[in-house]
Amino acid sequence: MAARPPGGGDDTSEPEAIEFGIAALDARLDEADVSFPATDAEIVRALGDPKIPYDAKGRSMSLADAFDRIEKSRFENETELLDALYPVFDEARQQTGGFFRGIRDALPF
Repeated sequence: MAARPPGGGDDTSEPEAIEFGIAALDARLDEADVSFPATDAEIVRALGDPKIPYDAKGRSMSLADAFDRIEKSRFENETELLDALYPVFDEARQQTGGFFRGIRDALPF
């Protein structure tokens, strides 16, 4: 026997995408009044030092903490900012992958 998938009816909406890392930061920058060039302190002040999720499970770090992990403190444009912070969020995501992620990454397929 087969069962219908849940959520039938007239609802044709797609599930919301989960944004994390620089995608989540980019969305916050779009909503804030940040102009470039800008320093890390100006950006943190403009955004209110939000917690930025760095993985799909919702684990997050403060924006100030992310800035503390890079040497650069002045950004000429948004792309430069996102490029500088990408490795910070990616490293945090990889470090929280756990045992099974390590096994999966070791497999050849």
